[in-house]
Amino acid sequence: MTLRTPANRAELLQGTLDMLILRTLLFGAAHGHQIAKHIQRTTQDVLQVEHGSLYPALHRMERKGWISAKWEAAQEGNREFKFYRLTKAGRAQLATQESRWKQLARAIALVMNPASSEE
Repeated sequence: MTLRTPANRAELLQGTLDMLILRTLLFGAAHGHQIAKHIQRTTQDVLQVEHGSLYPALHRMERKGWISAKWEAAQEGNREFKFYRLTKAGRAQLATQESRWKQLARAIALVMNPASSEE
């Protein structure tokens, strides 16, 4: 893994945000604010997704066919919200990203927590 250039760092961060959004949509359709709040809640306020990052990510993933979107009336009033849903391609992408993330986490853990016999 190389993170020497800003483009690589941005790709890593973008990929992580995409994975978190796809994982959130695995539980069902949601509008943007619900997605951001779910990520914030489930990470115990460690991660806060700004609208300036969230909506470009949602639009990018919609263009890639990983999610679909539809304007619908929300339960809380008569406003319409754009609800996002995971597509079959999105489920496949999530599986790929989760596998890569787990591999990366294992590799980092090996460096951060070396076996006692290796110290």
